[in-house]
Amino acid sequence: MAIKMNTFIDIVSTAPVKDAEGFVTTGDNILASVRAYKEDRHGSERWANMAAFAEASALFRFRKIPGVTVYTTMFIVCADGRYNIINAEDVRGRGMYIDCLAKLIEGSVN
Repeated sequence: MAIKMNTFIDIVSTAPVKDAEGFVTTGDNILASVRAYKEDRHGSERWANMAAFAEASALFRFRKIPGVTVYTTMFIVCADGRYNIINAEDVRGRGMYIDCLAKLIEGSVN
């Protein structure tokens, strides 16, 4: 499989972090920094067939990372923004690549 992995991403999990004063806040824990293939949502037949994941705005494909299991509670951070992982699965069941459907998290302006 020859795909162009030209996007640098961080796979991030959120965890409670206690600061010096004893207050607990939510912090990011970077699990891995890898190169990935990124495909934004567009009107192709492939995206039309993924109707069950209508809220997904991007597809990320990267090599499987030994010792790291990707869950839907994690996030992907890249130059384009922060993405919430909706679905993560092994490509063709071979254990070489992981496909993640993700939704862009947009900040609100108050």
